[in-house]
Amino acid sequence: MAMITRAEWDARKPKHLNRISTTRGVKVHYVGGRVDARLLTEHDRCLDLMKQIQGWHMDGNGWSDFAYSYAVCPHGSILEGRGPHVLVAANGPGLNQAHYAVLGMVGSTGLVEPTDDMLVGILEAIKILRERGGAGREIKGHRDGYSTDCPGEALYAWVRKGCPRPGTTPKPVDPKAWPGRLLRYPPLTRGEDVLRWQAAAGALGHQLAVDGVYGPDSRDVCREIQRAAHLNDDGVVGPLTWAATMAPPK
Repeated sequence: MAMITRAEWDARKPKHLNRISTTRGVKVHYVGGRVDARLLTEHDRCLDLMKQIQGWHMDGNGWSDFAYSYAVCPHGSILEGRGPHVLVAANGPGLNQAHYAVLGMVGSTGLVEPTDDMLVGILEAIKILRERGGAGREIKGHRDGYSTDCPGEALYAWVRKGCPRPGTTPKPVDPKAWPGRLLRYPPLTRGEDVLRWQAAAGALGHQLAVDGVYGPDSRDVCREIQRAAHLNDDGVVGPLTWAATMAPPK
């Protein structure tokens, strides 16, 4: 996995650093809010997001630096944050001494599912903190011991499973393949698969926001596509509706 240094992502100089010797382990975090799904294909946006987050932490929160030890982007690159033997500011008051912090670049909307490369990168960042920073064996989510939704449902489920290591050579994803879950409203359905379906629907000439959120407008467009394909117009994107959107009948 590639290591992107602070100089390479154009980090600001920290105001000050507090040193630590060891921790019980590492806590996994997410960005929260909306993360642009274009990070998946435009790596420069990952570096831009690092600079944005550092600005939020230093200017918005008044912290001395980017709050995490490392961040990991969807491409699996490890971006240097505070690094080993430096106290973080991410785990909550009174909790930062016990764990380092590794950020996965996913959010609560937009890009919500970590890639296999990101999961491998998180494991590699934890390995670095163990080897160079005296991190213990614990791997927890931010919400363990602190009231927060972080690190999001997908990353937290992975942590709860014991952080299994994905294959080092993930199979390429066919953008036209059905993602395996129904897209419906209500409730709102969010994710990169919604974004792909919306983009395909827009390419057919339908008017809708390509924002990764399946709401009433997406449902209405879905019904239009279903009626044109002579499918049941229930407004739910299943395998037949997905196929009709990706490869409409001529």
